[in-house]
Amino acid sequence: MGILQFLILIVQCVVVALAVTTGFAYLTWFERRVLARLQNRVGPNRAGPAGLLQPIADAIKLFFKEDFTPVAADKRVYLLAPALAMVPAIIIWAVIPLGCWNIAGSYEACFVANPGDNLSNFFQIADTNVGVLYLLAVTSIGVYGITLAGWSSNNKYSMLGGIRSSAQLISYELALGLAVLSAVMWAGTFSMREIVYFQGGLWAILPQFLAWIVFMISATAEVVRAPFDLVEAEQELAGGYNVEYGSMKFALFFMAEYIKLIAVSAIAVTLFFGGWRFPGLLTLGGIIEEATGTGLATFLIGILSLLSFLGKVALFLFMSVWIRASWPRIRYDKLMDLGWKWLLPLGLANVVVTAIVIVIVPGDSRWVEGVLLFVLGLGMLYGVSRLGGPAIPTSPVDFARFEPPAVSQSESKSV
Repeated sequence: MGILQFLILIVQCVVVALAVTTGFAYLTWFERRVLARLQNRVGPNRAGPAGLLQPIADAIKLFFKEDFTPVAADKRVYLLAPALAMVPAIIIWAVIPLGCWNIAGSYEACFVANPGDNLSNFFQIADTNVGVLYLLAVTSIGVYGITLAGWSSNNKYSMLGGIRSSAQLISYELALGLAVLSAVMWAGTFSMREIVYFQGGLWAILPQFLAWIVFMISATAEVVRAPFDLVEAEQELAGGYNVEYGSMKFALFFMAEYIKLIAVSAIAVTLFFGGWRFPGLLTLGGIIEEATGTGLATFLIGILSLLSFLGKVALFLFMSVWIRASWPRIRYDKLMDLGWKWLLPLGLANVVVTAIVIVIVPGDSRWVEGVLLFVLGLGMLYGVSRLGGPAIPTSPVDFARFEPPAVSQSESKSV
């Protein structure tokens, strides 16, 4: 690696790190404003116009809050746990193509299967042929920070939160991995760049619709978002694994949760919604090149691809906030039933069906393969609905049915 390539790599890492941390801050503002709109409230509106400076005010408040360490805590692990939660949330972005600005030449290399040295994408830090495996490995590390935070605090509520996290995240990683495997099988590659290239003309959401459903549900549980935020259920655990943390150590857990939410949205866009591509982008590049030249066309295509990617991610983030505003928290045993009894079998069935269709349908019939997989996926979803579906409450009436039976006075006295 030459000095220039090393400097470009440093700039890429710094830009991505600053972008995701800033994105986390304003995702909190976006979530609070959308929740307020959906629930007929005002939302943050005091710090800056429309509350835009509220994330800065929150950061200053957290910096100056009292920082304490419990006397009986394992101090080394207690201090290490927030970093173990934060680091995977940052490094997961290394292999995700955020767009395609080819600083090595023409924009046309972005739309070629094997560009070789003709492509140096500024919006992707590392283009490795095992990018998907890297994502799965990094996402599985995040559970250590939460689990060790609960254990090292020497608090029974924190410990229960840590145990819940390890059980929940490991359970849903299986279904998440199967959904990703289905998309990888259809594209025939582990490279994130090649997966985006393969979706030119046909996004994976059509052939892998069932895998996308499984992925989104599993990813919601993986990043501990409502209605699956049982790791920090306040009514049961007094805040969960982070109850003994304050100041910036608490903020690191908070940052990790929101950055991972942005990351799984970016992964969903890359695997199922064509990544940074949108119809007509290559044609638009040719028109711009004729009018302005190759250099400016390459730069403009890079910016447009980045905006396309960010727009898709924003839609997924809005969907996550919408779900939080609409669905109440479910009971923990129902959460585990959903993961083991429904999502895992659906993910396995989709992998098997995908493999059979890929073998049977000729390799040059992508649309036939895609439509067939889409129909079979809908058929499996319909079959699950006919079986009764997972027992997830969706209304206050349903929640009343899920309450544990009341204990009579005689039973309570005997206990």
